[in-house]
Amino acid sequence: MSLPRRILPTILLTGAIVAPMPALAGGFYLQEQSPVETGRAMAGGAAAGDDPSTIYFNPAAMTQLSGVQVSAGVNALMASAHQTNRGSYRSVPGSTARVSVTGNDGGQPFESVIPVPNFYASAQVTDRLWLGLGVNAPFGLKLEYDDGFFGRYDSIYTDLKTYNIQPSAAFKLNDNFSIGGGVDVQYVKANLTNALPQVSPLVTTDGFTKLKGDDWTVGWNAGLFYTNGTTNVGVHYRSGINHKLKGTQTISGLVTPLSAANGEFDASAPLDLPDIVTVSFMHKLTPNLRAMITGKWYGWSSFKGIEVTSATGTTNKELDYKDSYSVSLGGEYDFSPAFTLRAGTMFDRSPTNPQHLTTRVPDGDRVWLTGGATWNISPAFALNVAYAHTWVEKANIIRPDSYFPSPATVTATTLAQTSGNADQVAASLTARF
Repeated sequence: MSLPRRILPTILLTGAIVAPMPALAGGFYLQEQSPVETGRAMAGGAAAGDDPSTIYFNPAAMTQLSGVQVSAGVNALMASAHQTNRGSYRSVPGSTARVSVTGNDGGQPFESVIPVPNFYASAQVTDRLWLGLGVNAPFGLKLEYDDGFFGRYDSIYTDLKTYNIQPSAAFKLNDNFSIGGGVDVQYVKANLTNALPQVSPLVTTDGFTKLKGDDWTVGWNAGLFYTNGTTNVGVHYRSGINHKLKGTQTISGLVTPLSAANGEFDASAPLDLPDIVTVSFMHKLTPNLRAMITGKWYGWSSFKGIEVTSATGTTNKELDYKDSYSVSLGGEYDFSPAFTLRAGTMFDRSPTNPQHLTTRVPDGDRVWLTGGATWNISPAFALNVAYAHTWVEKANIIRPDSYFPSPATVTATTLAQTSGNADQVAASLTARF
C-alpha cells in the first residue's frame, strides 16, 4: 500500500495530535491547596477565614485575619491506579479483521510521592483594607506506564503542571460584610506521549508521538463574606481560564507507508479550565466546637472538545465533559487555646464522560475521609497537619482512537477496567506578626 505525500499533513493531525490530547480534559483539579482545609475535607471553604489559605478559597474572608500572616505548606499525594485489559484490539486497513492488542498492565503509573506546594500571605493595611498573595498549583497530573503497556495507543506518559499566582484584596464594608477578589496569573505546561499503531499489524514495533507546550493566561476571582460572630457564610466565584498551549509535536518510528510523517512541527491546542462556584457555611455549636459545610460546582461542560491547529490545518476531537460538583462536611474542636482537632468527609463527582474515559486520567467519583490538627506553638507560630484517604470508583474504559486518514485508517480500541485510591499527608507552618 502507498499513500500520496499530500495526505501526510492530515496524518499528522488526525493520528498523532488528537490521540494524546484527551488527557487534558479529565478530573485533574487538585483540591489540596491547604493542609488546614485538607484536615476538614475542604468543608471550611469560603466561610472559615481562619488561615491565610482563605486567599485561594475566598479572599473576602481575609478580613478575619489580623496583622500580617504567612503560611507555607505542602500536600504530599500518594496515589495508585491499576489497569486491567478487557480485550483491547486494533483494526486492519482494508479488512474487517480485529487484532488483539496485548501487553502488560502498565504497572503503578504514579510517582510514589507527588508534592503539591502552596504559599499564602495576608496583610491588614487598615481597619478596613487587606492585601494578600497566594501561590499554588490548582491543576496537575503526572503518570507514566511501563514499556509494553496494553493501553499504549491511548497513553504512556502524562505530565501536566499549573502554577497560579494570585494577588488579592479584601474590604470590610462593616462588622458583618466583606468583599474581596483577586487576579489569577496562571502558567501551564504539558508533556504527553503515546504509541502509534503501524498500518500493518505484522510490524512488531510501534510509532511514537510526543506533544509538549506551555502558556501564560490570566483569570480572576471574587467573593462575599458574612459573619455575625456565631455563623459565617461565604460565596466565591473563580473564573474559568482559557489557555492556548503552543509547542511542538514530534513523531517517530512510523514505517512505510507512513515514514514520511516522522518529524517535528509546531502545534497548538486549547486547554479550557473550568469556572468554580463555592458556597460555604460555618456555625459555632459551642465556644469550642464548629460545624461546617461546603458545596462546589465546577463548570466542565464548557469543555466540549479539543481543537488542534498546525500549519497544515485544524482538527477537533469531541470530549463532551459534564459539569460536576462536590459536597463537604466537617467539624473541629478546640481542646485548648493551643490545640485543635478537625475531621471531615467529601463526595467529589468526576467530570469525565463515561463515553470518553482514558487511561491518561484514570478517574472516577471520589469519597474522602480526612483528619487534621493545629498546634499553636506560640502566639506567633502554628503548625498544621492533616491526613486524607480517597476512594476512587472503578470505571470501565471503552476508548476507540482512530489514526490516519483513509485508506490507512487504523482504529485502536482500548478496553480496560481502572481502579485506584489515594492517600495524602499535609503540613504547613503559619506565622503571625
